[in-house]
Amino acid sequence: MPIKIVADSCCDLNDDIKRSTNINIAPLTIELEGEIFRDDENLDIQRFTEKMRNSKESPKTSCPSPQEFIKHYEGEESVFVVTLSAALSGTYRSAMMAKEIFTEEIQKKFIHVFNSKSASVGETLISLKIAELCKLGNEDSEIVSKVEDYISGMKTFFMLNTLENLVKAGRVSPIIAKVTSLLSIKPIMAGTEEGTIKIQEKVVGAQKAFKRFVEIIGEQGVDLENKVLGIAHCNCLDKALEFKNEVLKRYKFKDIIIVPTAGISTVYANEGGLVIAF
Repeated sequence: MPIKIVADSCCDLNDDIKRSTNINIAPLTIELEGEIFRDDENLDIQRFTEKMRNSKESPKTSCPSPQEFIKHYEGEESVFVVTLSAALSGTYRSAMMAKEIFTEEIQKKFIHVFNSKSASVGETLISLKIAELCKLGNEDSEIVSKVEDYISGMKTFFMLNTLENLVKAGRVSPIIAKVTSLLSIKPIMAGTEEGTIKIQEKVVGAQKAFKRFVEIIGEQGVDLENKVLGIAHCNCLDKALEFKNEVLKRYKFKDIIIVPTAGISTVYANEGGLVIAF
């Protein structure tokens, strides 16, 4: 039975994934200084990043409307949806509302919405897992069960140059951000089991933080040889490649993928930020 994968635009993709896996994107929107940016393939990330860097305002994000999801639900395929953590965005709620409207008023069909409890490349890995399970011949219910288990076991970490946008968005205390900046502390953030964000560690200095970011994989990960490591970078491909090389020296992942951040992930990761999931 053919399937359709739908994800919101915090699911960061590279060209290879776009070519090999048909992941349909429901874009969020971002408002900055009165200008509305639609987080789709037409978004000029460089211009958006520059405007965000020079702005004193906080970018405001809006989740896709139920109607945006409904148009992706059309067709005969079973539909699997991957959204931003429900604890961070209203996207999950919007996708669920769209499912209810679609199945009651338009067409009875299989639609399942996954709360990623993650973001960025975490959503990417979940979408790839759905595609893999489908190719292996799993039934819809088997895919749901196995992907929910995958989400429960997935780890997400962030290494950011600045907490500025997380503060503006109300995700991190301004006091914590000010202290980390004054003391040259580079925070390593982590996704929680509930899908929120916490500070995992506070490390003094960028080089020490980079080293700890690599070490955390070994401390937090299990069965890595059967897992894929996802790395999302915000305008810092060289740093992502360096990180990949350091990981390869220590660990044997089944595969490692690198993706650039799109608009929503860029808002929170900010320039120089790395997001990993495994």
